Amino acid sequence: MQKTVVQWGLWALLLWPQHLAASIPLDCRDDQGNLSRCTSISQEKLLDRVIHHAELIYRVSEELSSLFEELFIPFPFRLQSNQAAYSCITKALPIPSSKSEVQQISDKWLLHSVLMLVQSWIEPLVYLQMTMERYDHAPDMLLNKTKWVSEKLSSLEQGVVVLIKKMLDENTLATGYGEQGVVQNDVQPEVLESVMRDYTLLSCFKKDAHKMETFLKLLKCRQTDKYNCA
Repeated sequence: MQKTVVQWGLWALLLWPQHLAASIPLDCRDDQGNLSRCTSISQEKLLDRVIHHAELIYRVSEELSSLFEELFIPFPFRLQSNQAAYSCITKALPIPSSKSEVQQISDKWLLHSVLMLVQSWIEPLVYLQMTMERYDHAPDMLLNKTKWVSEKLSSLEQGVVVLIKKMLDENTLATGYGEQGVVQNDVQPEVLESVMRDYTLLSCFKKDAHKMETFLKLLKCRQTDKYNCA
């Protein structure tokens, strides 16, 4: 067990700088807080940057979930988590889940679905940062990855908002899904309960991050080859 964790940690440490080096900046806010920095970018290039951002977020979410599992989750609990349906915080969102549903929705709804997912996870990821900082012996790699994903998710939100403006000629969409009160900071659960809750959050986020990436890539495909996007 310890050997596996050490091997994973070394592997992740080697890959971590590559994520940072490969990341294309997507900070759209100027000094006044307006999203002006991305408005001058062409729609095609902005979509490419947003997709690249989503790809990195999903990749790091996979590494983060696996590292957390290796460090804190006993094997029997991993099986239970994998076999059970997650009670994910985004389960109630009106977002298509099956492949056929995704293929049928419009470009507008694809973008709005991505934005709903992004906004729904901003607050929970901030919560995860806070809880993980209280873990005993939590490696810096785990904390840094969590912070990185949280920051990049906010940047992704900015990019998607500008993309909606460019592609749909709509103003900033305020869904309110980021204020669902999904976490209760005033409650201090038992250690195991807290760890399993964080594990479920990470697992759900990884699944939703994959949806974000998939929806954006489908949108990109529709811009170039509308009738051959699977």
